[in-house]
Amino acid sequence: MSLTATPDAETRLDQAPAADHPELRLWLRLFTCSTLVETTIRRRLRAEFGETLPRFDLLAQLAKVPAGLTLSELSKRMMVSNGNLTALVERLVEAGWIERQTSATDRRAQVARLTASGRAAFRKMAAAHERWIVEMTGGLAPHESEQLMDLLAKWKASARRAFEGETAA
Repeated sequence: MSLTATPDAETRLDQAPAADHPELRLWLRLFTCSTLVETTIRRRLRAEFGETLPRFDLLAQLAKVPAGLTLSELSKRMMVSNGNLTALVERLVEAGWIERQTSATDRRAQVARLTASGRAAFRKMAAAHERWIVEMTGGLAPHESEQLMDLLAKWKASARRAFEGETAA
């Protein structure tokens, strides 16, 4: 299946005069890039490792905190519901990549952490993931990557202010 078979919203809007809807054009360009990257990563994780992006993301969160995270902390970090997270954790426990234990400080909470086999599996996937990202950003010179990071940081701050303004009201 080709992602370029029919023009997407960004391409159609991009054909409008340059002065029309610059903020919308910017958003659609970012969204299109994000979708292309995510689709590629999902396909490659499945093909090379038989894994899904949500499972990879869960392993990545746990790899950052060797002592483990409560399921509630994981849910917040991954921005998923507790129900979705519980199902992901259960499958990774069954695979032997995660262990779950009752929290020493809160008997109601469960702490998930990577097992040795989970760490080894994640390291292989993370190395491949990094290669894929380097490949997909290969068209940018180092200074362009830095400039894009700076600009996206500004946009993120602006979006965060808008979000916080909504939630404060």
